[in-house]
Amino acid sequence: MRRILWMLLALALAAWAANLKLYLKDGTFQLVREYQVESDRVRFYSVERSQWEEIPLDLIDLKRTETEASTRQAELDKETKMAAEEERVERQTKRDISRIPQDPGVYWIEGTETKVLKQAESTVHTNKGRSVLKRLAPIPIVPGKGTLELAGAHSASVFTNQEQEFYIQLSEVERFGIARIKPKGSLRIVEDITFMPVTNEVEEEPEMVDIFQQQLTPNGLYKIWPKAPLAAGEYAVIQYTAGKLNMQIWDFAVKPTK
Repeated sequence: MRRILWMLLALALAAWAANLKLYLKDGTFQLVREYQVESDRVRFYSVERSQWEEIPLDLIDLKRTETEASTRQAELDKETKMAAEEERVERQTKRDISRIPQDPGVYWIEGTETKVLKQAESTVHTNKGRSVLKRLAPIPIVPGKGTLELAGAHSASVFTNQEQEFYIQLSEVERFGIARIKPKGSLRIVEDITFMPVTNEVEEEPEMVDIFQQQLTPNGLYKIWPKAPLAAGEYAVIQYTAGKLNMQIWDFAVKPTK
């Protein structure tokens, strides 16, 4: 559909550019397909009468005619370039979609290869100890404070590109994005957690990065990338439902080359 629209736009632009205004010094104009300056006369093809005609050159405001023609051509070139770029991006997006597996997870494309970002196993640390966070099987809630943690001081997945693009295929409709992770000794803190007394509600506080996101398919495939280059440090692509303590985590580190 987009290709057809692009072709129609190109045809419309071509038709628009084909007609010119040949201005006369009295302020009127002739709508022409083209014109030629021949000695003391101007020969032009009249759009209205569909025939070639001539008019004395000294009756023509040639400067105004040429200025408008140049402006119209510049606008045409700009619109054509924009349409071509949009078509190129659409083709590239379709190629990328075809390369991303339909299985839930996080992926990135490196050259001709599609690579999988490994999902991390996290633990919830409270004053009662540590419990492995398992999807669809939340841990018992104990009033107080806690943290969601990853083992190890650094991620094994390292990127030098500070504007790294990822593709996330959601397992269900949930929040998602890129979060900063805070190293703490031999651990990394994904988020702080507050377990509310009485109501047993959970408040989660991941530190999210501002991102761009583009939905690529109706079934939950998104392309995400940071709005600003990521500083060196630890990060993760996350998917979760707030208050459910069911976060899925795909950790990575950024180490820019000097």
